[in-house]
Amino acid sequence: MGKGHGVSGYTHTQKQLDNYANRHNPNNPAYHANLENHSNQCNPNNDEYYRSREGVAGLKSDITPDLLKK
Repeated sequence: MGKGHGVSGYTHTQKQLDNYANRHNPNNPAYHANLENHSNQCNPNNDEYYRSREGVAGLKSDITPDLLKK
């Protein structure tokens, strides 16, 4: 039995396996894009932080930057 890491070829298509491998390979641009997207969404100084939280209960609309209120 597996440890719950990765994905199985029995339950995923080859394209899904390739996408997973690309996102978890430090030599692949998708890996770095995934890291950058995550860090942008966790940084309150970045617009993506607020975009990723639009519609979340409890988020005050007055803290959303003016750029997003268009």
